[in-house]
Amino acid sequence: MNDIICPNCKTAFKVDEAGFAAILKQVRDQQFNSELQTRMAMAQKEKEQELKLSEANLKQALQTHIQKKDQELADMKAKLAASDLEKQLSINQAVQKVLDEKNALQNELKSKEMEKTLAENALKEKFQLELKTKDEMIRMKDEEIELRKDMKLKMSTKMVGESLEQFCENEFNKLRATAFQNAYFEKDNDSKSGSKGDFIYRESDAAGNEIISIMFEMKNENDGTATKKRNEDFFKELDKDRNEKKCEYAVLVSMLEADNDLYNAGIVDVSYRFDKMYVVRPQFFIPIITLLRNAAMNTLKYKAELAAVRNQNIDITNFEEKINNFKDGFARNYQLASQKFKTAIDEIDKTILHLQKTKEALLSSENNLRLANNKADELTIKKLTHNNPTMRQKFEDLNGGKGLDSGKKDDFSDDED
Repeated sequence: MNDIICPNCKTAFKVDEAGFAAILKQVRDQQFNSELQTRMAMAQKEKEQELKLSEANLKQALQTHIQKKDQELADMKAKLAASDLEKQLSINQAVQKVLDEKNALQNELKSKEMEKTLAENALKEKFQLELKTKDEMIRMKDEEIELRKDMKLKMSTKMVGESLEQFCENEFNKLRATAFQNAYFEKDNDSKSGSKGDFIYRESDAAGNEIISIMFEMKNENDGTATKKRNEDFFKELDKDRNEKKCEYAVLVSMLEADNDLYNAGIVDVSYRFDKMYVVRPQFFIPIITLLRNAAMNTLKYKAELAAVRNQNIDITNFEEKINNFKDGFARNYQLASQKFKTAIDEIDKTILHLQKTKEALLSSENNLRLANNKADELTIKKLTHNNPTMRQKFEDLNGGKGLDSGKKDDFSDDED
């Protein structure tokens, strides 16, 4: 049993375990509920305060965020305004660029149209010139045909080659006085090498520098000839003649291969076979001279400079040759003089030796003369008549009977050493 005192009346009463437990449970439940309510109220208050604080913080945060966004919006508006200005400038620049490109294209289009017009005019002129040239070539071809017909009527087989040479010579002579006043154009008559060309053309300037030189060969053929010749059959011989006569160019004026379009087209360059060689029809005889001559005139300055350098080299060579000749002559003369000098020294040595021998001979002769003189001084009659009684008696008689011992010397000195 448990005693329980009433908090109001202070009366104690006893309750059993079950009642005590029920009361305790009731008290506990009441206390728990009270505390729970208190705590819930506190929690609610704290929650409200937290909510208010959160709300205040949120408002502050929102306010700050709004201000930030406002600032960002203002910045964006400023940037947008600047961007709009920049875009406007870019648009203006792009528009101006497009306008410039448009103007450039229009100008280019006008230029192209002008070029097209000029090209069309040039092409038209070229066609007209080519047409004129072809007409001229047709005319020249017709003239050549008529010339060949006329030649066939007038020529014998022997005259075929000679007539072409005569034709070319006449064509040249027509212009010699006006266009080729300083030119040499004559038959090649030098056949020392076994062959010769037909004509040689040479031209030099006032200083003597050669401008151009051409070896010409003229070839014609009678239509009735059984064996037809080709132009290339004469290239090698023509090149040989050109080199032997020291000509710069070689030109074959030919009427061979009359149906060959290559040779009928005009001037044919065959330098791929032989250097500086051309094949022409008779009507191009004067043009080929003019073309080569004009080309050579352009190089005349360089030829003159080359000739000057060559002359300088020749002068230097001549000077060196003279120096070498002088050296050789001086060396030869020095050698000869040295030999003569040695010979003279040898002769002097021989003369000295000979004089030395002569001196010794003279000295020996002087000694002999001294000895002879001494002997002469010692010579007496007594000595002469020694062992010669006959001569002794004669000298005694000559001496007046005196003896030979008087010591007087005589004048006889015939003995030699």
